[in-house]
Amino acid sequence: MRIDHQTTIFEIIKRKTEGKDSLGNIVGEILSISQDAVYRRFRGETLLTIFELEKLCKHFEISLDSLFEINKNAVLFDFRQLNEYEFSMARYLEKIVKDLQLIKAQKNPELVITVSNIPLLQLMNFPHLVRFKLFFWAKTHLQMKEYEGKAFAYEKLPEDSFAFGHEALRLYNSIPSKEIYDSSFLRGFVDEVYYYYKAQHFEDPAYAVYMLELLGRFVDHLEAQAIIGKKFISTTEPPASGNDFEMYKNDTLNGNGATMYRTADHCGLYITHNLLNFLHTTDKVYIEDSIKVLNKQMANASVISVVNEKERNSYFSKVRNMINNMKKKIELDLEEE
Repeated sequence: MRIDHQTTIFEIIKRKTEGKDSLGNIVGEILSISQDAVYRRFRGETLLTIFELEKLCKHFEISLDSLFEINKNAVLFDFRQLNEYEFSMARYLEKIVKDLQLIKAQKNPELVITVSNIPLLQLMNFPHLVRFKLFFWAKTHLQMKEYEGKAFAYEKLPEDSFAFGHEALRLYNSIPSKEIYDSSFLRGFVDEVYYYYKAQHFEDPAYAVYMLELLGRFVDHLEAQAIIGKKFISTTEPPASGNDFEMYKNDTLNGNGATMYRTADHCGLYITHNLLNFLHTTDKVYIEDSIKVLNKQMANASVISVVNEKERNSYFSKVRNMINNMKKKIELDLEEE
């Protein structure tokens, strides 16, 4: 093995362990060797054996194909299988928090996001909207048994879910981001609210109107951030510096939702998978290819944060009209009942 690959492996291990313990302790326990022997391998003075390499790659889920670029047309993604854990809002949000913590812990992190229908991280400003989205996913798309016959009702969020959501939002806000929005923004969410209303999946039919009112407030908050080019939590004051937010308007469709993170030393990419699940890769070739596409998307889009007031106003006005039209439609239907 070349020493540069061995160094890369140890860098991956350091990133995945989040600095919770020393390399000597972690790797030494896995390989059953002393801390001194670990650091000799870390410095490249001793090469990892094939058996040690196997143990480390299995334990930390490191792809040798990706590392050695054996097949540039093959990409390794990691994801969390839905049947590996009992689905819950808290666990879903906890995973997002852990991923953001890894990104934030690195030097000079930045996010580049293409929004497909909803910007989930921005939606954390309104936890009840996130709860509806996850409820819809679990009940209607995943058809989980515990949601059979269960209607969506107004409920106070569990403390753990609220805490994870708030932390995810705080971390996201602290990382500069460039985000591309398109003409389909929130249409799917509005359609889901109407679908639940017509299918009588709201415990109180009037709650559908409340959800659309919340969605309108969310749009107001997103626009407020775009005007100043800063991310901040709803109902709080915007920061004087930091939390940079660049919003782009794509006149066509983004196609899929993707979140790329770049730091001084690493890059990675999350792609929306099975509606609200995520695929993740650190494959250099794939990410370089994705960066080219993202750069072209931004070049063909219009910046509507801070500048281009006329275009920004027009964009948000269309989104509000779409939401309000559905709200009026449901309100008229309720009056006739």
